[in-house]
Amino acid sequence: MQPVATTARKKKKQPLRFTATCGFGLEPLVSEEIAQCGGEALATHPGAVSWSGSLETGYRACLWSRFASRVLLELARFDAPTTDALYAQASTILWDDHFTWKSTFAVHTTLVNAAINHSQFASLRVKDAIVDQFRKRFGRRPDVDPLRPDLRFHLHVQGTGAALSLDLSGDSLHRRGYRVDSGEAPLKETLAAAIVRLSGWLDRAGDEPVLLDPMCGSGTLLIEAALMLSDSAPGLLRKTFGFMAWNKHDPQLWDRLVQEAVDRESRGMPAIWPQFIGYDADPKVVAAARKNVIAAGLREVVVIKQRQLARLNSPAPAGCLLTNPPYGERLSEKEAVKYLYRCLGRIFRDQFAGWTLAFFTANPDLAEMTGMQWQERHRLFNGPLKCQLLTGRENTLQEQALHRWTPAPLPAGTPGEDFANRLIKNCEPLLRWAQEEQVTCFRVYDADMPEYNLAIDLYEEWVHVQEYAPPATVDPAKAEQRFTQALQVIRAVFDAPRSRLFIKTRKKQKGAQQYQKKEGGGTLHEVREGGCRFLVNFTDYLDTGLFLDHRLTRERLGALAQGKTFLNLFAYTGTATVHAAMGGATATTTVDISDAYLARARANLALNGFGGPQHQLIEADCQEWLQRAQERYGLIFIDPPTFSNSRHRKLLFDVQKDHPALLRLAMQRLTKGGLLLFSNNFRKFALEESLGRDFEVQEISDETIPFDFQRNRRIHRCWEFRHRP
Repeated sequence: MQPVATTARKKKKQPLRFTATCGFGLEPLVSEEIAQCGGEALATHPGAVSWSGSLETGYRACLWSRFASRVLLELARFDAPTTDALYAQASTILWDDHFTWKSTFAVHTTLVNAAINHSQFASLRVKDAIVDQFRKRFGRRPDVDPLRPDLRFHLHVQGTGAALSLDLSGDSLHRRGYRVDSGEAPLKETLAAAIVRLSGWLDRAGDEPVLLDPMCGSGTLLIEAALMLSDSAPGLLRKTFGFMAWNKHDPQLWDRLVQEAVDRESRGMPAIWPQFIGYDADPKVVAAARKNVIAAGLREVVVIKQRQLARLNSPAPAGCLLTNPPYGERLSEKEAVKYLYRCLGRIFRDQFAGWTLAFFTANPDLAEMTGMQWQERHRLFNGPLKCQLLTGRENTLQEQALHRWTPAPLPAGTPGEDFANRLIKNCEPLLRWAQEEQVTCFRVYDADMPEYNLAIDLYEEWVHVQEYAPPATVDPAKAEQRFTQALQVIRAVFDAPRSRLFIKTRKKQKGAQQYQKKEGGGTLHEVREGGCRFLVNFTDYLDTGLFLDHRLTRERLGALAQGKTFLNLFAYTGTATVHAAMGGATATTTVDISDAYLARARANLALNGFGGPQHQLIEADCQEWLQRAQERYGLIFIDPPTFSNSRHRKLLFDVQKDHPALLRLAMQRLTKGGLLLFSNNFRKFALEESLGRDFEVQEISDETIPFDFQRNRRIHRCWEFRHRP
């Protein structure tokens, strides 16, 4: 009898099936990584990349993936039309192959158009299947730890199909291990790495030897860029992975891969590093970023300093400015963010010729405020927020030349010729002075002729006209006729189209009327003053947001502010705060009772590149705030209204009656060697005599009246207050 031929052969070991989850938009980057790790039969899905391969490919993905969130090893795939079917299928897996009853575990579920409609209940049914099997077979059960389990299992149900997987990564892979501290809303490391990669800087590092983030937060973009440039495995700093508590973990394989990564890092370390520079306005955030840099082993590579955007300048002829600026998710912040973007675009144009700008934002529409011509756009997600990474080199935001006014006389005999002649006479010295002093916003007429009772201000290319309401003794029809004639003359003399001429009627206000919004479109226009920029509104309120008669006062505050803390009370739109910040104030506090004014103040600060905790804006009644304030300031400015009973105030305010108490409270907040400037425009104002006995008081009104207001020197009065030695 012949022996029977042996036909049975050893079964070929089937490849394992893995899935790497990731943020939407990162799938191509993750797919490229998995291919480099040896993955085969790759398939891309929204937020995930799956592949076949050996355990080594899964370990490599955990160690080397910069863009994936988790790496899942599929344990079983089955139909699960109901939770009972889910329980039954989960019960067929031999769970003690994967962990013991002494280990803790957790189950997480995702549902996509699934027949099962409750993710937590689905997780509970899988948990029950695991626990019941252990109890039945061994008389003991493992505990569930939803926060820090030894092993995590992931259930994904799409339709009626389900896949149950072991999470090899444990904690999300974005937790590299170097983040000791973070600022507000930090970027995940995985997204930061994707931003660096998609910016293209790594390929241009030789030609752009500086990577600069002017709003660096916790420093994640710079750290990820440095780790990528040095070929450092992102998982090297992590102490634990999910597979380390798995029964089938291969420690020898893992140790070999880690040693290989260490060797690659040693070989990949650049001989000459590019410069990695980060700035942030918040000193606490800077301190946190420095800790992260040290923890990442990059103390000598990445430099983090405190600096306002206003002080940003180029450290080299070429480089990449890569940043993730604030998004302005709250409506109150969105306006300020818009002007922060404009400021960044202006600085990039003026200081960074030859550089690349890579700009990550959730507000791509607002990003157009930078004036950049974007060459590339990458759509990404920061959590639930739809974002874009924009890159470009050319900035079309051209600085508008100072408008040159050339008033023209009217033909002889034209109605209003006398008014036109007066305008031209006023303008001759004023325009010459404005050009010499680089003043762009100034007054050219202020009721100089009784028949034409109005004020005319030039704001760069715009004309702002305020009619003083005529007294009751003047015939309204005649007053209207004169005003119409005056407007025709103004248009003709200044050659001003209707689109650049704004008209208001100024009359004595009662109560809250002075704060009421007028009819208008709300457009804000940018004007310049003494190196600062301000937003003015010609339509919505009686005042534009910039008191022209305080120009010298603001410049004075700017000159005095160096190295001092500054307090601005009744701050209006914060223009004095901007001058103080530009002049070198170490910190500013801006207090006003109007949220609308503070929103403009915040936008003015952003437009000039200032923000962060050193520049506080406080909505409060100034007197009540002073009563509870504790800080002391080296420089204080107070410019209260003459009278106020706005909807915001609980109490009436009368500058004549209330100024002694107000100033005494404010002087309690002034440092021993500090200076307080007090101003108001009440023409009958008389300073309380006792203030002069208690403090050193000096009137400086004459020194603060600008040249264009010399015809009306009673426009305001101003005093300096100091503590007596």
